[in-house]
Amino acid sequence: MPRSLVIGNGHMFIGFDARTNMRDLYYPYVGQLNHIGGNRNSLGVYVDGQFTWCDEPDWVITNSYRSGTLVTDVLAHNERLGVELYIEDAVHFQKNAYLKKVRVRNTQDREREIRVFFTHDYSIDETEIGDTAVYDPVQNAVYHYKRNRYLLINGFTHLGGLFEYSTGIKRFQSLQGTWKDAEDGTLEGNPIAQGSVDSTVSFKMFVPGGGQETLYYWICVGRTFPEVKELNGWVLQRSPAQLFSEIDAYWREWLRQAEQEFGDLDQDVIDQYQLSLMLVQTLSDANGAIIAANDTDILQYNRDHYSYMWPRDGALIAHAMSEAGYERIANRFFRFCEDSLTAGGFLLHKYNPDGSVGSSWHPYLQGNEPQLPIQEDETGLVIWALWEHYQRYGDVEFAQSLYTTLIEPAGDFLAEYQYEHLGLPLESYDLWEERRGIFTFTVSTVIAGLRAVRNFAQVFGDPKRALKMQQTAERLLEGLDRYLYDPTIGRFLRGVYLGENGEIIKDKTLESSLCGLFQFDILSPDDPRLQATMERVWAGLRVKTEIGGVARYTDDQYFKKSDEIEKVPGNPWVICTLWQAAWEIERAETVEDLHKAKAWFDWALRHRIDSGVLPEQLHPFDGTPLSVAPLTWSHATFVQEVVRYGRRYKQLTNKALHHMQE
Repeated sequence: MPRSLVIGNGHMFIGFDARTNMRDLYYPYVGQLNHIGGNRNSLGVYVDGQFTWCDEPDWVITNSYRSGTLVTDVLAHNERLGVELYIEDAVHFQKNAYLKKVRVRNTQDREREIRVFFTHDYSIDETEIGDTAVYDPVQNAVYHYKRNRYLLINGFTHLGGLFEYSTGIKRFQSLQGTWKDAEDGTLEGNPIAQGSVDSTVSFKMFVPGGGQETLYYWICVGRTFPEVKELNGWVLQRSPAQLFSEIDAYWREWLRQAEQEFGDLDQDVIDQYQLSLMLVQTLSDANGAIIAANDTDILQYNRDHYSYMWPRDGALIAHAMSEAGYERIANRFFRFCEDSLTAGGFLLHKYNPDGSVGSSWHPYLQGNEPQLPIQEDETGLVIWALWEHYQRYGDVEFAQSLYTTLIEPAGDFLAEYQYEHLGLPLESYDLWEERRGIFTFTVSTVIAGLRAVRNFAQVFGDPKRALKMQQTAERLLEGLDRYLYDPTIGRFLRGVYLGENGEIIKDKTLESSLCGLFQFDILSPDDPRLQATMERVWAGLRVKTEIGGVARYTDDQYFKKSDEIEKVPGNPWVICTLWQAAWEIERAETVEDLHKAKAWFDWALRHRIDSGVLPEQLHPFDGTPLSVAPLTWSHATFVQEVVRYGRRYKQLTNKALHHMQE
């Protein structure tokens, strides 16, 4: 189940499924470590002798965010029980405190006692071995701990703090956990448990007929018990109501950085743009890593996850946020890349949020020959994005501080990792991480990266390096024209492979990433070769079902749902569909032309999760999310194309006004 709602503060990240269950709690990095790991942490209600968890079928749940802020807005309604829950969730922007506000409404006409339960199924540091759950009578709170991880749970209603609690053993021998104990409406009060443990707490309130009462609940996270104890006291002293007000105000002020020219875009698009900005921020670690996704449901398909920083995703996301006005997110990302760059001047496949090297499936050996297990586009894109960032903000000191540690070595690598006789880069893995060869997208990003290094060298008085980068970029551009454009089919190729005897083997697969030819200023949108390529790409990769959208490439196997390749070349991806919007924007000559892009924004809005979360890809027949949600790259691409639209709209309207004045 995708994460319908996510919240965080750069050190702590929490994800909820569509049924109000907390499924992920990351700390001390966004994406590392997950102390829940997808387990079900649920909310339950007991009234009139009946108990139900909110993920049971008789609850109707609507998930959303409060407009203009990263505070959730959830309505859970149970007609049978006569109860409505209005739920707000938030993580404080400075403190590692998660807060929940639940307004409990009694829809019947008589006063009733209503109890609300919360379960805590933690696996601290991603293992349930050696955890402890304990009740603290001094704090009237329950906390879980192991080594230097502490999670303290507390709350109150108009009647006071915790009503009942219990700790116990979970998923060991015949023991299921304290959540089972809760289902008679009473908790046994076991004060401590160790090993594979869980806990449940309850709160009691008397709610008048037709009226409501409010429950506040929170989790304080830290490295020591004194730290979470102090944080618990801070929440009580400050008051949860005041903290919610502060969080709301913070996000509204944060969004002021995103003031843009939106042209004639509808308010729904602008609202999604703002939500996407906040979700990207939430998926960005305070130490600079921009995480691809934190949806642990992907573990069902592969015993690995998306909680890594891919330099490619990160560079494109940092670029989008930079364009939107968020300089600091991009600055932290470039610092992370500076620290991650290898001695050879290249970036590896992916990284953990703490900067360590992530898992990989790229081998160091191809047959009997050693190889670099890299995607060269990742190095090129980081330097390209850094130059674009510098052009916008002009922070000379920041750029100069990266010149010898990131820009120079990366430029040297990009210039040297090539076949001089072909004018092409050496083989590396494609942006989808699936095949090794020489790809149009990769060559485009390498040229863009070399040009960026040239520009920096010119700025910082390094003419020899600038000349070398310029000459190398020109040679690669010639190689791109010679080997990756095929006049017999009238378009660019996905890529080429070198045979055993050095012969060129063409890959004619239709590929959405060919849009890199214009996105990185390799070719002008009015280039007839590019126009023919893009027309073939969008026509051939269109998903011809009611869902629509654009696939990555022909016969995409990842989460494949259909063998009807003519109809469904692959599942529709959000980023690939929005790349078509980018093409319509870039080639538009009038405002009317520009309006073609609106259809793709509307497509994204139609296929987002109700809360506004954008997935990686969709089922081609029913539109349900596939793979992970939210995908940071999807949200950043939405941001990027809205910015692109507004900029182009202004250019075209100014152009039209100028013609009128003439």
